[in-house]
Amino acid sequence: MIHLIVYDISNDTNRTRLAKLLQRYGFERVQYSAFRGELNPNDRETLSRQVKTFVRDERDCIFIIPLCRRCSETAIVISNTGVKLVKDSKVEFA
Repeated sequence: MIHLIVYDISNDTNRTRLAKLLQRYGFERVQYSAFRGELNPNDRETLSRQVKTFVRDERDCIFIIPLCRRCSETAIVISNTGVKLVKDSKVEFA
């Protein structure tokens, strides 16, 4: 199932480590702190245990949101900034 992972992590090092973990799971970056990708139920459970270690401050939070195929395929992205994904999975603004 497709999942959207959105996070707010206050520590720069932890935020970078979390992004790299999500990339190892095969997620693609869709915003600075948002990733989209496939997770089976077992991997979802494993990932949810792993990401708990990144929540250290009272302001930190991570959302793991399942999206049905129809919801994912009919999502609308609206942007004036020309956001695009580049080869090294960083967000670049046009």
